[in-house]
This record gives sequence, structure tokens and C-alpha cells, in this order.
Amino acid sequence: MTPAPSPAAARAFTETAFRDTLAQFATGVTVICARHPDGRIVGFTANSFNSVSLDPPLVLWSLGRRSHSLPAFEAAERYSVNFLAAGQVEIARRFSRPHADRFAGVGYRTGWSGAPLIDGCVAWIECAHYDRHRAGDHVVFIGAVHTCERGHGRGLVFHEHGYATTSPLGK
Repeated sequence: MTPAPSPAAARAFTETAFRDTLAQFATGVTVICARHPDGRIVGFTANSFNSVSLDPPLVLWSLGRRSHSLPAFEAAERYSVNFLAAGQVEIARRFSRPHADRFAGVGYRTGWSGAPLIDGCVAWIECAHYDRHRAGDHVVFIGAVHTCERGHGRGLVFHEHGYATTSPLGK
């Protein structure tokens, strides 16, 4: 009897080909933030965000299992999701790279979650942890939405390995 091939051996594509394929799906750009129980705030750029349910209102996002921020997000009971505006590319870059203090010089307020709500975003939501699952090299977080607020302007998107913005096509 021949053993079944491993999932990696059965693939007919490389990791680069997979990334390039996924890059064809435009996603919104968010900065997800939390306050660690010790008082520190953490945040990172994520385009792995999606709605799950309207009743109850649930969203999901994922964070790499090797992320230095993972323990803080696992320990925090609440968090915020900041939907970046088209003019916030530098904030997206800042929160996607290692930085001594990602929040230095970034205007924000705190709300119900105790986590930063970044100034100038097109929308904000605040969640309590609902569930989480380990999936491959990431942890998928499901959040129960407690507050939401809409701002103004065009949203920032990530498409074909770069930042872009939204524009209506007409009716």
C-alpha cells in the first residue's frame, strides 16, 4: 500500500504563485488594535478582515502564529478594527512593519474597547472576542461587534501587491 502524499507534495503551485493569485482579490485595509491587560497597546495592518454574520453581528480576521503581537491579542478581551482611508497609506505601512512605537505621532481616541480608534479612518468597529481557531500558520479571530461608526471618504484597498482606493463604477 502506497502512503498518501502530504498536502504540500500534492500541490501543483508554489507559495509565490498562491500569493500572486490571492493578490487579484482586492481587500480593504484595516489596522486592528487591542489593549493588553498590562496596559500596552498593540496594532497591526490586516487585510484578512471579513464580515461573518448580521445577527448576531460578527466579523473575522487572522493573525500569523509567529506574530509578536499574538499573545497580546489572545490576552485582550476586546479590540478595535480601524478601516483606513485612501490617504492613510503611511499608517498602513507603519503598522505592517516592525516599529518601536507604531502609535507615535498617530492621532487616536479610545472607545468602549479601550483600544485605539485611529483618527481619519472611514469606519471603526469595536468587538469582544467571540471565538478563535488555529488554522495553518494563523489564528482566526471571530469578534462580536459591540460598536460601529462610519466616517467619510474613500477606503484604502490592497490589490496586486499595492495600495489603491475605491471608486464607484456608476449605476
